[in-house]
Amino acid sequence: MLTYLLVFPARDDAEAVAAEILEDEIGEVRVAREALAGEDDSEAHEWGVYVGVATLDDAASAPARALSERFATMAQERDGWLDEGV
Repeated sequence: MLTYLLVFPARDDAEAVAAEILEDEIGEVRVAREALAGEDDSEAHEWGVYVGVATLDDAASAPARALSERFATMAQERDGWLDEGV
């Protein structure tokens, strides 16, 4: 299983992207508050969208790379980013 993490400053953006991914039935999706490195103020925490794709296990495969590109684009459109270190 591969896991992707999309990070957003706003909860609404995280929830909208999560809903869009759920519609496509790509895999398991959940939204959670994220404390990123160096942040001690809970109000400054970002919102993460975790996507688990059970059908993929090789991050270097063409389908996995395509999903990474798609998720990165989705995140950038809403002032977020794809965290590749998951």
